[in-house]
Amino acid sequence: MIRVFISITVIIFFVNYTFGQAGSKFHQSVKTDIILPPAAGKNVIRLFSSSTGPVAVTVNGVFRFQNGKWSGNTGYGRLLLAGADKQNDLWLVSEKQIRSERGKIIPLPAGLQDSVLCLYWENMQTLHLGTLTGMYTWTGKWNRLPQFDGIRVNDIIADAGQNLWVATNDGLWRRSGKQWINLDETLMAEGNHRNYFSLATGNKGTDIIFSSPLSVGCIAGNGEHWIWRSTDGLPYGPVTKILAGESSYWLATQKGVIHKDTAWQYYHGLRWMPAPQVNDILLLDNNRTWIATPEGISEIRQEKTSLAEKAVHYDSIIDKRHNRRGLVNISKLAVPGDITTSHQENEDNDGLWTACYLAVQCFRYAVTGEADAREKAVRTFEALERLETVTGISGYPARSYATAEDKVVQSRSPHPKHWHFSPDGKWQWLDDTSSDEITGHIYTLSLFYELVAESEQKQRVKQLVDRIVSHIVDNNFHLIDFDGKPTRWGIWHPDSLNHSPNWMYERGLNSLQILSFLKTAIHYTGKAKYEKAYRLLADKHGYVRNAVEAKVFGPFETSHSDDILNFFPYYGLFRYGMNDADSSLFVQSLERSWRHVQSDRMPVWNVIASALLGRNCDLDIALKELQEYPLDLVDWTMENSHRWDLRVDPLVDRVRRSQAVHPIPSPESSVSRWNTNPKRLDSGRRGETEETGTYYLFAYWMGRYHGFWE
Repeated sequence: MIRVFISITVIIFFVNYTFGQAGSKFHQSVKTDIILPPAAGKNVIRLFSSSTGPVAVTVNGVFRFQNGKWSGNTGYGRLLLAGADKQNDLWLVSEKQIRSERGKIIPLPAGLQDSVLCLYWENMQTLHLGTLTGMYTWTGKWNRLPQFDGIRVNDIIADAGQNLWVATNDGLWRRSGKQWINLDETLMAEGNHRNYFSLATGNKGTDIIFSSPLSVGCIAGNGEHWIWRSTDGLPYGPVTKILAGESSYWLATQKGVIHKDTAWQYYHGLRWMPAPQVNDILLLDNNRTWIATPEGISEIRQEKTSLAEKAVHYDSIIDKRHNRRGLVNISKLAVPGDITTSHQENEDNDGLWTACYLAVQCFRYAVTGEADAREKAVRTFEALERLETVTGISGYPARSYATAEDKVVQSRSPHPKHWHFSPDGKWQWLDDTSSDEITGHIYTLSLFYELVAESEQKQRVKQLVDRIVSHIVDNNFHLIDFDGKPTRWGIWHPDSLNHSPNWMYERGLNSLQILSFLKTAIHYTGKAKYEKAYRLLADKHGYVRNAVEAKVFGPFETSHSDDILNFFPYYGLFRYGMNDADSSLFVQSLERSWRHVQSDRMPVWNVIASALLGRNCDLDIALKELQEYPLDLVDWTMENSHRWDLRVDPLVDRVRRSQAVHPIPSPESSVSRWNTNPKRLDSGRRGETEETGTYYLFAYWMGRYHGFWE
């Protein structure tokens, strides 16, 4: 396996830390839609387990799942609620009656249509009903309990000592023997507001777990009581259903479901379930849980996988839905969330994202030597090469291309972009090329040369780098478009970067880029004009000092979309520029850039910083993020602004959207990460696109290449 490293006194380029095994197994959360039979409808109000399999009660009837097939019974009328007695027989509540599956009928008390909230069989002779206006007990006839007149009764349960517990909107009640006590008159915290929603037992029935408006708590039989609030990590509430296991808890809310074991997991949004409201939860086994909603059932399972297996998964997605004539980018979904409706369109930054995919396959080939990796790397290099040749302008790559016959989509950017035909008339190409494309090309062409290219391809790489950088230098550090004018973002000229207020943000960033481009061109061509240009910018115009402050942050506008343009140029400087007298400033620049993205918990930057700086830059966090990154790459809209556990930044982000102080966990946020703000509370594209997985693959294969996870 080839290792890229360079012997220098300032830095060790390759560092041998191992933080995980690529084949080591871990649990990955995966969602599967459980398809109900048409007769069931979608609104699942309760879930039960039976000796033959799960049972779903919908508003239309009772449906049993056995050996992968559903069977069901309807004819009960519109069902409102369901429960089980001590013999596990189901009892179904409709608007007029309660009846068992066996056919026994108990008429509802008069005036209770649509008002029953819960039922609980204390024993085979005693049934309790909680309603909007009180509590009723059936022992052959109905009795209304006077203690609960006019009180909403939300849940009823008994503990191991046969004490009855009742959750109401006027206190948590306990019946011991025949005596009723409202614990909010004696013990319960004021913060519970005398309002309780759900009850469960734990520790073999000796503990009572309850939910209140702002917390979930436990009255423990051994006196070791506890409480979970937002400050303890409770993501949202009030909790409307509690499922207590031996060492974990599932909590239902009106916006998703929460799992608590040694950590908190919050499953919400269409990535995880078909509707926000959770009606019930059924634990099938330690690794599979069914979630009932008004729009159907989701199964959330913990599937054993490895980093290597996830890499294969993402690579297969790209093969199926993300390769458009060699260009790799997101796919569009005609029906949100439905990958069978996937189709591809041109995007403004096809060049940059395709370059990122080239980097993936270069690292992969260097690690594995697999023919498939080399084939994909060569194919992607040829796509980058074509981006330059189709324009007919030496050294000027297009943003994107299509064949002359392809239907193209006009850019929605506020900066005008136009399609042109190639000189031979066989292609179309998109102009107004950005610094994004140049940065991606120069970095990944270098990787292709070092790790994959053979003799003839190496010459083509050298020539392409020469043409691109020559175009910029010969045009006074501008990228000149089809119309003879500089593109909107292709500016590296000192008058703009050092003296124009319009380029204050890009001063350090673009200085870093052009210095890296020039060092790369010097290395590959040896041409004096590149050395002369480098010295002009470094010595006369202070570009090395500019580059120290490449990352803009803090009191200034923080752009996550520019971080990729910040980090990629370091490769050329560290690989080809460490003999420069100012090389210590390159290190200072990267140290500073890394320090100010460190809190973003983005594996790509952790891996690049660790590899180049020769030290551990939170590789343990990178590994955890790679493990948690979702397998579902549909970019669902994920809302987190309602959450209790996230500390909100008083400052909005650069597009005036609310953000958290810390990154949103990957499974709970949108999937487009390395050019987006990971702290944005609400993000995503409504399920209308599918990402490529390149974000994961880049960090994974570069980490493998540098031995961080073997």
